Amino acid sequence: MTSTAAAGSDSRRLLPGRQNFHQMDRINGNGQKSAIQASTFSDGADEFDDDTLIASEALSRRTGGFERNAGPGNLGMFGSLKFVLLKSKLNLLIPSGFVAIVVKDMTGNNGWVFPLTLLGIIPLAERLGFATEQLAFFTGPTVGGLLNATFGNATELIISIHALRSGKLRVVQQSLLGSILSNLLLVLGCAFFSGGVTCGKTEQKFSKSEAVVSSGLLLMAVLGLLPPTVLHYTHSEVHSGKSGLALSRFSSCVMLVAYACYIYFELTTSRRREESNQGRGENVGDADNNEAPDISKWEAIAWLAILTIWISVLSDYLVNAIDGASQAWNIPVAFISVILLPIVGNAAEHASAVMFAMKDKLDLSLGVAIGSSTQMSMFGIPFCVVIGWMMGQPMDLNFHLFETASLLMTVLVVAFLLQDGTSNCLKGLMLFLCYLIVAASFYVHSDQDPDGKFFTSALPLPVLLSF
Repeated sequence: MTSTAAAGSDSRRLLPGRQNFHQMDRINGNGQKSAIQASTFSDGADEFDDDTLIASEALSRRTGGFERNAGPGNLGMFGSLKFVLLKSKLNLLIPSGFVAIVVKDMTGNNGWVFPLTLLGIIPLAERLGFATEQLAFFTGPTVGGLLNATFGNATELIISIHALRSGKLRVVQQSLLGSILSNLLLVLGCAFFSGGVTCGKTEQKFSKSEAVVSSGLLLMAVLGLLPPTVLHYTHSEVHSGKSGLALSRFSSCVMLVAYACYIYFELTTSRRREESNQGRGENVGDADNNEAPDISKWEAIAWLAILTIWISVLSDYLVNAIDGASQAWNIPVAFISVILLPIVGNAAEHASAVMFAMKDKLDLSLGVAIGSSTQMSMFGIPFCVVIGWMMGQPMDLNFHLFETASLLMTVLVVAFLLQDGTSNCLKGLMLFLCYLIVAASFYVHSDQDPDGKFFTSALPLPVLLSF
């Protein structure tokens, strides 16, 4: 892998998210645009570098400081509509959100409101990443990295905050857990498998050192979840019902500090590597020097606000429809929260991880899958605990025994498969099959809501029941 691609991989571990989806066409060697978002992405070079963590000189050449190059973006707010709303085929799903609101107001049928809301959120999440990427053109490496880290999983966090406000603590826990499991098993497995099949290689290589650091952070997150769970199930709390909550809040603060240190480490390491490359006469930014953002700084800020507000509105409908959808579809809330929400909500970054692997850019695939899992486990979960603390909600790190065990085994399996720095089709297939086992487990898992009701699956499971 070239130095450009290597530099890009660092930031993708910072921003595990949908921003990568906007870069897929840059790794197409033939210059053709992807079928998924053919008109969203500009034609790019075969090299893939980081748009957000760039040297100040390269940034100045790109944008002229805060002055943009003359281009299609100088059309004002209405002119930016064609870049934000008309350049992505995923935006065909945007009307689903409006339909969901109409259906809710006219019929109250949550069985339809829930899937329509999910479909409506998918393009908004992808466009939120696009707006963040555009704003990063006008910032330095530190601010750009922090922007990416903040908005990388903004959609999941918005949904979680609405669920917290509604007192659906188990939905918050299970959706965050599902996002981690989905990225570690489903996304990474599909990336490994598709990369092995498409590239025609026996093995693909990636940075072992980066994988080890990410695995360590994931294990630290599991360590944060284990003590509150064990305290609860062993009834060994000093003050029943209070010690576990206090420990969860303390551990969450520690995890947030650890994640902040990780962000700082990645930013400084990337900057030093770039300075070292420049000292050796290597210009890693030539491929992007002539690029300009499609929209202006204030347009990007405005679209960030608009998209965030609209996602927040749909998230409120989504959270309120979960129980009704569970009853209408006759499937457990746990399955909806752990499996369905993450699969649909992370559809854009799933596609980007697979595309990177198919172009033999495996470090970037790991940046999407492992990086997103790291962010959700070390930032998303403790952040929700702190926000719940501020709201007066007893959100804690006791994810219950079944969920915690599933996470622990998943992290151990992934860490074991990543330790040699290589991937192949078999590893991808193993991860995918592990995800099927986890999905089936949550399908038959009974979970208790705050009112004491148990949600169980009444749908037939002929494959499982035949054994």
